[in-house]
Formats: sequence, C-alpha cells, structure tokens
Amino acid sequence: MLSLVIQAGGRSARMGQDKALMPFLGQPLIQRVADRLRPIADEILVTTNRPEAYAFLGLRLTPDLWPGRGALGGLYTAIASARGEYVAVVACDMPFASPTLIENAASLMLREEADVVIPKTDEGYEPFHAVYRRAACLPAILSAIEAGEWKVIAWFPSVKVRVLTPDEVATADPSGLAFWNVNTPEEFAKAERLAQQFDL
Repeated sequence: MLSLVIQAGGRSARMGQDKALMPFLGQPLIQRVADRLRPIADEILVTTNRPEAYAFLGLRLTPDLWPGRGALGGLYTAIASARGEYVAVVACDMPFASPTLIENAASLMLREEADVVIPKTDEGYEPFHAVYRRAACLPAILSAIEAGEWKVIAWFPSVKVRVLTPDEVATADPSGLAFWNVNTPEEFAKAERLAQQFDL
C-alpha cells in the first residue's frame, strides 16, 4: 500500500501568504498537487497545523508530532501518520510533482528492497519528492530527533538508501520540473505560464 503525504507546514515567508492555498490556474495549489498524484496513491493525507484551512480538500489532516523540529520533525510526522508500508512524501508547493517518478521510485523500492528511494540533483537530495519504507525509516528518524539532529537526511547512514540517477529522473520527468517549488510571486506566475504553455 502506497500512502501519499503532502507537507503543508511551511511558513511561505517569501510568498507573503500561504502558497498552498494560492489559486494556481483557478484551483488552490495544494489541490493541484493532490489531483496530480491521486491516481498512484492508496491514501492521501496532509500534514498541517492549520486543519481548518485545508478542510475543503476532504483529506485526512494531521498535525505536527514534533512541533518546532523543522523539516526532520515534519518528515517524521508524515511517515508516522501514514497507514501504508510505503510512503511518498511531497511538498505542497511543487506544481509539477511527478506521479511517474514516484511510481518508479516505489517500484524500485520493492525490487531492490531499499528503505529510501530519493532523487539527487546538483542542489542535493530531494527528500520531499521521495519514497520511504515506513518500518525502517520511522525508528531511524526518531533516533536522529532524539539525538538532537536537525538535518533532514541525518539518519540516512542507518538505512538502505537508493539514489535515483539523473537518467532515471529524466526518463520519468522529461520536463525537469518535478522538484521545482515556487517560493515567490514571480516563480508562481512563471509556473502558471509553463503549465499552460506546455500543458503540464
């Protein structure tokens, strides 16, 4: 069973408002992300400390289990709250999140018995467009939090990590936009233009 968790806990400081709720081509951005990925998921949930703002989605909403522990605490919340053995975690501000890429990652996880299947770009790992095996990752993340770690990948040495190669990523995501998260009004507007222009 594949659970999909959409992280909606960011502050949206550079946007000036909650970007997950901003209309993207006429619908809230988070609705677009959920609709793109719905076909591949057995369940979808949203991590948020403002459930009233996201009630319109009709999805299960779960608050932060480790408030104040940043992205690592958010990742723990996502994986702990999911019901599936395999958990895809995606950020709410990725308008071009790739269902094909997540599906391919989940297949690799099964085939190669990995605990994490994650893309890596020139900017580093993409932990919020990755797939996690719940049973192995949850205790590893908890140990990292209890040890005072903050880095979202601090626990990777204790699990089996399968990094997607650039070729594997490009095959599933030919547009190269899957990991693009919109942080400013300018980026948001550009993403809308690209979505319309290329029907993405």
